[in-house]
Formats: sequence, C-alpha cells, structure tokens
Amino acid sequence: MKSENSTNVKLTISSNHYKACEFCAEILEKLKTLGYDSDEIFGIHLSLEEALINAVKHGNANQPDKNVIVEYSATNQKFEITIEDQGPGFVPVEVPDPREKNNLYKSSGRGLLLMRAYMDTVEFNEKGNLIRLVKLKSN
Repeated sequence: MKSENSTNVKLTISSNHYKACEFCAEILEKLKTLGYDSDEIFGIHLSLEEALINAVKHGNANQPDKNVIVEYSATNQKFEITIEDQGPGFVPVEVPDPREKNNLYKSSGRGLLLMRAYMDTVEFNEKGNLIRLVKLKSN
C-alpha cells in the first residue's frame, strides 16, 4: 500500500519547555490528519513530551543557549522521530527501573518506561544524547 500525505521535517528548537510543547502539539495535529486513532495519539503524545522535556531539562540542563535538533517523518503508516540534545548524554541501561520496590518513590526512570510501553521502537545513540522513537500505525 502506498503511503500518502508524507511529511519529512528537520528543525532546531530552543531549549525551552514552551517551545517543546508547542512543537509537540503541531506534530499531534499532523498525526490526526493522517488517521492515527486516539490511543495512538495518546501514546505518541506522552512519549514525545517525555523525550522533548528530557532533552531540554536533563540533556541541555535548561540552558537557553543550547538547542534540541529534531527530525521526523510521518505517514499514514508510520511516525518516526529523532530528538538530539547538546548535552553529555547518559547510559539508558543505568536508569533504575521505577517498578522495583526501592525505586517506587523516586522521580527518575518513569519517562523511559512509558516511552518503551507506548512506542514500537525506542533507541539511543552510543553517546546517549539522541533518541529515536517509532510508532507503527494500526490498521
């Protein structure tokens, strides 16, 4: 089946929570026009917001002189996005599992858990400052 209404975008967002959320809203509107259902939109929204806020807050340490580089494509079959910050990166496997008893009341790790639950693919570059998220649209 041929993909219709393809969108390919690469842009830079300033390290600002408002700009990140504004960008997230634009993507969600595009996905609605491509026929993604409300459950898919919810999962993408949650994952995208977590990844963008993590890039701004943890990666770029809320420094306004740093940017977040975003590249995404959206079709009526697949949404794919990479989000790269200018920070030092991190090691994803070292993030404690928030479901373990000792971590239940800690504030870290929940975003990664949610992204992995809602997206079909969650991958990081070796440095740990770039995340790739993929969501396949259900038919």
